[in-house]
Amino acid sequence: MRRAVLSACLLLAALAPLDGARADDWRARLRAEIERLDRDSPGSLGVYVKRLRDGSTLDYGAGQSWYLGSTAKVPIAVAVLQQVDAGRLQLQTEVALQETDKIDGSGPLVWNKVGASYRIETLLTRMLGESDNTAANMLVRVVGADVLNRSAADAFGAGRVGELTDFTQVRREVYTRLHPDASRLTHRQLVEVAAAPMPQRAEAVRRALDLPAGALRADIDTAYAGYYADGHNSATLVGYGAMLERLVRGELLSPASTERLFEAMKYGKRGDYRLEAGLPAQRRLIHKTGTQFERACHMGVVEPQDKGAHAVVLAVCAAGLDEQRAAGRLFEQVGAAIGRALPPP
Repeated sequence: MRRAVLSACLLLAALAPLDGARADDWRARLRAEIERLDRDSPGSLGVYVKRLRDGSTLDYGAGQSWYLGSTAKVPIAVAVLQQVDAGRLQLQTEVALQETDKIDGSGPLVWNKVGASYRIETLLTRMLGESDNTAANMLVRVVGADVLNRSAADAFGAGRVGELTDFTQVRREVYTRLHPDASRLTHRQLVEVAAAPMPQRAEAVRRALDLPAGALRADIDTAYAGYYADGHNSATLVGYGAMLERLVRGELLSPASTERLFEAMKYGKRGDYRLEAGLPAQRRLIHKTGTQFERACHMGVVEPQDKGAHAVVLAVCAAGLDEQRAAGRLFEQVGAAIGRALPPP
């Protein structure tokens, strides 16, 4: 009997370093591919991958701050659902659209009549499923910026997160770098300015303000660069990944709210955009993309069910590149590299 126990112990001891070696192998393989992709891309790349089953993690530029774009809508949803869980908000509560909620970007709510009402549960679905910026503004107004930022700071933990704001404030902070009078642009004017292609966006602001030629103090590239440097709506990928991990482990929301958020984040509905296009098609995923001028992100969790027992957390951002075509190609390659390097979850 003692001989059998000793043999079993020796076998376990022999297997332990092999498991560690395998974990090290996937990290080394993936890091080599990410380094190559980063080297060959026109911008810079940050990647965070964590396999929750054994805690093995790849951190490639994940400790620096990255602009989140619409991936900030996930912590907005978490904050709202936490208030629902606490009984301070109800999913069926109707929220009336205000003129001050309207902002350009994805989603159709900006074109709807002031006074139209939507349930909080509908706004959550539109914010995450359609990435509707006006729906996001309405939810930030309902939950409150202070509550949102306290929730995010707790969810992100030691991973730093900058102040989260509504999407109107993003526009105003960019445009006032062109000229301080941009602070008085109406919401309708902000939407009209966004109809101009990005290279002409600064000129659209000048015309909206009825300023003389040459009155602007910066070009649009400089305005966005200054805004990004302020760190608002930005976070480390380590912090964002920690939030996703806590979400799938059931530490942030009730089971019902966790399930609702999974559904809004397209659980089980695979597409072919960015990371999705490269990851194995059979894998289930919750995810959210984010896009703004020369910035792109894609955050998600592969196999998030069962409290993350077999989950892989992904947080990927890029800067300094075309946020549409170049980012799409790069993220697809990153997804394929992750799929090749990782052992089965």
